[in-house]
Amino acid sequence: MTQRPGLSRRGLLGLAGAAGAGAALVSAAPGAAGAAGAAGAAGRAAAEGPPGRSARRAERVRTGFERLAADGYALLDGQRVGVVTNPTGITADARHLVDVLHADARVRLVAVFGPEHGFRGTAQAGGSEGPGRDPATGLPVYDTYGASGRQLADLFTAAGVDTVVFDIQDVGARFYTYIWTLYDCMRAAALAGKAVVVLDRPNPVGGRRAAGPVLDRAYASFVGREPIALAHGMTAAELALLFNGEFLAASPVRLHTVRMSGWRRESFFAETGLPWLPPSPNMPTPDTALAYAGTCLFEGTSLSEGRGTATPFEVVGAEGADRRWAEAADALGLPGVWFREAYFTPTFSKHAGKVCGGVRLLVHDRSAFDPVRAGIGLLVTARRAVGGFAWRADHWIDRLTGSDRVRRMVDAGAGVDEIAGDWAAGLARFTAQREQYLLYR
Repeated sequence: MTQRPGLSRRGLLGLAGAAGAGAALVSAAPGAAGAAGAAGAAGRAAAEGPPGRSARRAERVRTGFERLAADGYALLDGQRVGVVTNPTGITADARHLVDVLHADARVRLVAVFGPEHGFRGTAQAGGSEGPGRDPATGLPVYDTYGASGRQLADLFTAAGVDTVVFDIQDVGARFYTYIWTLYDCMRAAALAGKAVVVLDRPNPVGGRRAAGPVLDRAYASFVGREPIALAHGMTAAELALLFNGEFLAASPVRLHTVRMSGWRRESFFAETGLPWLPPSPNMPTPDTALAYAGTCLFEGTSLSEGRGTATPFEVVGAEGADRRWAEAADALGLPGVWFREAYFTPTFSKHAGKVCGGVRLLVHDRSAFDPVRAGIGLLVTARRAVGGFAWRADHWIDRLTGSDRVRRMVDAGAGVDEIAGDWAAGLARFTAQREQYLLYR
């Protein structure tokens, strides 16, 4: 590596944006799962932020970005850097990493790449902001949504980057598209001869276990490129290692992952000490994320999944539904959750402007709660208790669940245990596979 010059005022401004002790960087050689390595001296720390901002408690989680910064951005030394991110790519004191990196003379940041919903997060589901220029830094912003393979590789080449840095808050569900943006970027970077650095963040719903059906490749789409479980129970860095080792092994990318410190698999987001920003317009809180892996299945039905309300994915319903649905769902006795009768009027999306009856999920034991089983329980009972229940005509539910099995079993009158039993063998195989890529215990 070339010797880095002393810090200018611009460099000091950038350093102030990263809090953290000495970094331990995890680097994955092409095709390998990667191994932990030490980088940075113990006790090295960067400032928590500018004067006047409150200090964070010492035990909070330190993100991959913080640890990269604490190591002086050594992984990015001499590289022309492009960042794939959105509003969630923030420091511990809630400044955006693009602003911090741009202000630091040690980093040559040349481009920004936005995913679904856009770099600034203004677009609704299935949309993006398009290309443009970031008014704060003047950097070009490229739109990755809908681009993959050679098209995305050419975008990286046109942007003039050597290394693609990924830093986005995921929510732990297979059909949340940011992990497939990561996958597509890895595949494209390999085609273009670029490196990828993944800066890790917590799985906000914990990482103790995987849950739900594993994707059948015949049903692959942007809500599921490869066969992983519906609730994968992994972080972005762990998924990157799995992608490189299992699905991109024939043409792996030069991958580096920067681990967090202080995160444990049983931790939920409220325990991290980190600020939460909505990763997408309908993911306002960590509680939304907790329910999402189950209730997002209602995107594949005629019923509302709560978009256009203050609590999307925590309520589901439709015109004409009443208390009988909640009573049937609650009678299932699913662990960790109560189902309560609810009424709401969506301001947009399905049933906009109409009073809907339905169900509110009240999670009273996060550790016991299985969102996928809860979602299946709601589908099973909705089919019996809601007169207007129907699948979307395009069978979108099959893309969400990863095959046609759930839809067909619900239609045949199967119960929650029978449906979950159908995916048990595939889930066990995935659980064993994912074990070798886990970075945290």
